[in-house]
Amino acid sequence: MGHMQNLSRRAFVLGTAAIAGGIAFGAFGTAEAATTTAGDNPLSAGLGPNSVTFNPWVEISPEKITLIAQHADIGQGVGSVQPIMIAEEMDLDPGQFDVRFAAPSPAYFNTGFADELAPFVAADQSPAAEEARAKTLEWLRQAGLQMTGGSSSMPDTYEKLRVAGAVARETLKAAAAKRSGIAVADLRTQSGHVILPNGTRIAYVDLSADAAKIPPVLDAKPRDPSQWRLLGRPMTRLDIRDKVMGELKFGIDMKMDGMLYAAVKLNPGKGQPLKSYDASKARTMPGVKTVLELKTGVAVIATNSWYAMKAVDAVICEWAPSAYPAEQADHWKVLESSFKPEFLGKEWRKTGDIEAALKTGKLVEAEYRAPYVGHQPLEPLNGIGLVTDSGMEIWVGHQSPRFVQDVAAKAIGLKPEQITFHNQWTGGSFGHRLEYENVRVLAEIANQMKGTPIKLVFSREEDFLQDIPRQIAIARHRGSVDKGKIVAADLQLASTAPFKGLLERSGTPTKDPDGQLATGLWNVYYDIPNFRGTSYEAQGLSPCTTWRSVGASTSGFFTESFIDELIHAAGLDPMKARIAMCTVPHYRKVLETVAEMSDWKGPLGNGRGRGVAFVESFGTPTAEVVEVSMTDRGIKIDKVWIAVDVGKVIDPVNFENQVQGGVIWGLGHAINCELTYAKGAVQQTNYNHHEAMRIYQCPVIEVRGLENDPKVRGVGEPPVPPAAPALANAIFAATGKRIREMPFNKFIDFV
Repeated sequence: MGHMQNLSRRAFVLGTAAIAGGIAFGAFGTAEAATTTAGDNPLSAGLGPNSVTFNPWVEISPEKITLIAQHADIGQGVGSVQPIMIAEEMDLDPGQFDVRFAAPSPAYFNTGFADELAPFVAADQSPAAEEARAKTLEWLRQAGLQMTGGSSSMPDTYEKLRVAGAVARETLKAAAAKRSGIAVADLRTQSGHVILPNGTRIAYVDLSADAAKIPPVLDAKPRDPSQWRLLGRPMTRLDIRDKVMGELKFGIDMKMDGMLYAAVKLNPGKGQPLKSYDASKARTMPGVKTVLELKTGVAVIATNSWYAMKAVDAVICEWAPSAYPAEQADHWKVLESSFKPEFLGKEWRKTGDIEAALKTGKLVEAEYRAPYVGHQPLEPLNGIGLVTDSGMEIWVGHQSPRFVQDVAAKAIGLKPEQITFHNQWTGGSFGHRLEYENVRVLAEIANQMKGTPIKLVFSREEDFLQDIPRQIAIARHRGSVDKGKIVAADLQLASTAPFKGLLERSGTPTKDPDGQLATGLWNVYYDIPNFRGTSYEAQGLSPCTTWRSVGASTSGFFTESFIDELIHAAGLDPMKARIAMCTVPHYRKVLETVAEMSDWKGPLGNGRGRGVAFVESFGTPTAEVVEVSMTDRGIKIDKVWIAVDVGKVIDPVNFENQVQGGVIWGLGHAINCELTYAKGAVQQTNYNHHEAMRIYQCPVIEVRGLENDPKVRGVGEPPVPPAAPALANAIFAATGKRIREMPFNKFIDFV
């Protein structure tokens, strides 16, 4: 597909000797490779006079220093912590540099996906597992997979951005040494300057021309964390002031001269075509310039967004029917009938003799369900497009820059290299901005309005209707307990395949089983001698995609709720049993920590209950305890304790905020949210029908970050999966009622 190589993981043929060590962080991850040739470094082509770039993340001109944030900032803090990692090594202070998002380039391939895509659980650090990860890393390098997601931003950049900063620092010192005649060993750096022994300060910007004339210093090493000035300490994010003051410009705030505005009405049957339309009324409405026909709907072009949205509402459309069942009940019927060999995704793990073990002791069976849910960030889909005879420029917040080029190019018959992409600050995503609903239609519209910048903004209702939701899923679990022990667990789920769907819409389809459905299903770290985890991939349902924590958001709920049922059937304490069964020492420490934080001492009684859940997702082990109490009006969530091991806490304040946000996201959607279909369209078209947790419902959340994992891990998504099962288990402890289906408010009231 275009310039993205479509490589199967089955095609790995490289030996580990070639890809271990030096390539461990990709083409620019080691000091030896931190400086690239002009063809490899995307910053080289745009350099001005007397300017220098040492690698794809640092650019210095006589006027300013620019640091590149490799990933998209979707609210998680990339636009702050990534440049700060470079600044730490360069001895720059906040305010001494500009921040720019990375352009599309294979130089920015995401090394952080190596652990997630390799077919081994995260805790497996055996030679075979590391060999598979090295091969996966080489595939990522060859494919140039530039993507933000999977809680990979920190694992991807922790080493290579620090190396990039160290190379820049040492090369600037070498330039100052050559100019001054003083040995490099006698120079130091501070606050964007090289300091000579007599105290003379030479600004980095004054050294840019000198640095451009000398070879980079390739043996630069990042500093030990004990020497950090900024990282590892509470810091104010670089974007906070501008956000608080309303000064930061998100994609939706972008304007340019001569711009017109577009609003769309697209087939609510997600991707199906338009059959006919009547726009006679819309054409006469205020501000309307024209009405355009699109492949899947219509667009109104007007002098502002409000005029465009009002007019497009007046267009009468006849739609082709959806490719999936029109009514929600039939979606569930399809899923119920998907536990068959022809829909088998994969038997991900099998140990012991599961069938014989299920006949031992007491049999426990349970079925769980999770509905479609939407992403619905506060900033609706938008973008600006400008098509000329030479190509297209597109300004949009997105998590996959190179795929944006491919999708836009394909939509209007251009080559990917003819698409110039400018990433924007984004007001939330949760997986929404890994999809392309806005990219395709913006390209179509701009192509019909050549020479005019077109700003597209989806109405809130259209954003809901066109959202590709989280997977719908059913789990059918069986297990057995005997003599106070869990002896068997047979975990099976049927679901739509979110990651496969995303890859197909990105132009890189795969026939491999969807590994995201296995997260939370097979990576279970309890000592259960007879265990099986199997996924089935349902066909013909609504397209689905990645949603914050993806497969673990449903499988984590299914698995940890069922483990709790098995523990209860065995007559054990939910916390003590998990700690005793946990087979990975530093994962066990996460459980022990959350037990200590919550002062877990068994049942609370008097209408109060606590539940615990433990899920590893994206390599990050996370344990949560939720405490609830019964009131006359329903269940009140009183407090949450959560422990997370990320190997290294880079920004303590942002870490805590991310974890708390993940808990609130997970609890709110477990309680309140589902999308349902009627006549092929989503019925919930605004927040009042898809309501997250309210402020008055939010519990006190106590967070603790651990640093025992041998690798640096991400934290954007892992706090989400344990939230729902911990809450469900707490409700059982308080009321004796098991809730096996989300949203919980269908079965119990909350206050």
